[in-house]
Amino acid sequence: MITKPKGTYDVLPLEVREWQKLEETIRKICKLYNYKEIRTPIFESSEVFHRDQNDTSDMVTKETYDFKDRSDRGITLRPEGTAGVARAFVENKLYVDNPVTKLFYMGPMFRYERPQKGRNRQFNQFGVEALGSDSPYIDAEVIALGASLIRALGLKDITVKINSLGDEESRSKYKDVLVEHFGKYKDCLCEDCKNRLIKNPLRILDCKVDRDQEFFKTAPKINEYLNEESKTRFNKVLEALDSMDLKYVIDDNLVRGLDYYCHTVFELEVNVAEFGAQNVIGAGGRYNKLISDLGGPLTPGVGMAFGMERLLLATSFSGKNLAKEEYIHAYFIALGEKAQAEAVKVMNACRIGGLSCEMDYLNGSLKSQFKKADKNNARFTIIFGENELAEMKCNIKDNQTDEQETISLLEVYTYILTKLNKASACNTCPSKN
Repeated sequence: MITKPKGTYDVLPLEVREWQKLEETIRKICKLYNYKEIRTPIFESSEVFHRDQNDTSDMVTKETYDFKDRSDRGITLRPEGTAGVARAFVENKLYVDNPVTKLFYMGPMFRYERPQKGRNRQFNQFGVEALGSDSPYIDAEVIALGASLIRALGLKDITVKINSLGDEESRSKYKDVLVEHFGKYKDCLCEDCKNRLIKNPLRILDCKVDRDQEFFKTAPKINEYLNEESKTRFNKVLEALDSMDLKYVIDDNLVRGLDYYCHTVFELEVNVAEFGAQNVIGAGGRYNKLISDLGGPLTPGVGMAFGMERLLLATSFSGKNLAKEEYIHAYFIALGEKAQAEAVKVMNACRIGGLSCEMDYLNGSLKSQFKKADKNNARFTIIFGENELAEMKCNIKDNQTDEQETISLLEVYTYILTKLNKASACNTCPSKN
């Protein structure tokens, strides 16, 4: 038996509705904030992700799926969405007509990491990117969009962890201080951090191995090295969050996992007991040089991304049902070949009119067909055999009210539609799910 590759999974029919509902919710929230959808390739030229030899993030150094195509070109399966969106922004000159371009994306990403609950080698990511403005208020808007999505999914207890990496001048001073501090403990650092000390000392603060060491806890904090301009900018972001009643905690060690960030970086946490300490559900930050690094004009940007599997897990653990039970409008129990032929005709007319229908194609017993109608959660069951067919009649049962009537087969569509419209008027129709 051939099985799926490690770190991947199948989304089965009963689970797909949850994904569809999540996607619908994402689109509704993005419309409220006027973000437009963009779809980029699943694989890109490797240069899109491997731009900087000093990039020490795990995603870039360890986790990308890289290969050569038949023309010996370097190709990488996208490990995240921002770089591909930035490439599309530059290549298609989206900056020409829109001084501020607000985009969102959804789709599969690929990272070669250890699979665990809610984290896979192929996973789905939703993200937003706001390009063209350096305003601290658009940083706050992106964070608010993320919080709005979490609330729309029925999750209430949200905390924003936030920090500022400052501008280039502030980061340069801070990096020198970090090199001096961690250089004293070089022999105690993990192998990754020894490399980070040379290439990007900021990334040491994101280390999961050394964070409990005393020298890690006594490391200098970046807020002590922010210049006045960076401090003022960060305070404006915080004031905007205050005005929107968004709870936040300033986390001095928050640097995020990608090396192109500057100024605002943040994580969105939800209080879900099953997540334990790993309760980060979305994250992002500002990047002002990524567009120019990819050959475009100097363009400020800020973005955020969510693992969609994590969102679904959070809603599930919190007892929220994104997808109410599936149903069909009508299940046809047609007894005999002539009745089945007529059922195919009537079902087609109903489907063209927008009603979902099903019938048994295995010539099962009457009892088994009733069971299948129940399994399909049919609102109406239509029953007829060759005797009823001779008079063009059928028995139709409303499974919500248990009412049963005999009507003309020619009236099945209008009968069901009338019933659904009446039920909808009093908010009892399952089609409102």
